Amino acid sequence: MTAKRNRRKQTRSLQERLAAFAENARERAHSLPPGREREMLLRRAKQNEVTSNLTDWLSAPVCTRRGE
Repeated sequence: MTAKRNRRKQTRSLQERLAAFAENARERAHSLPPGREREMLLRRAKQNEVTSNLTDWLSAPVCTRRGE
């Protein structure tokens, strides 16, 4: 028997969710003392920002070369 997937209708865009997670992770990290957990939260926040930027870049319209 196969497991049924839990499907959820997203109400916010991927970029909005990534940005919200990054902001929340940074706030939590700044409330922690220096250490492993703080560094992991900051790393995850940075990864989400990069992912959001890449998603924007990949979804942008394709540019054509000049002169053609």
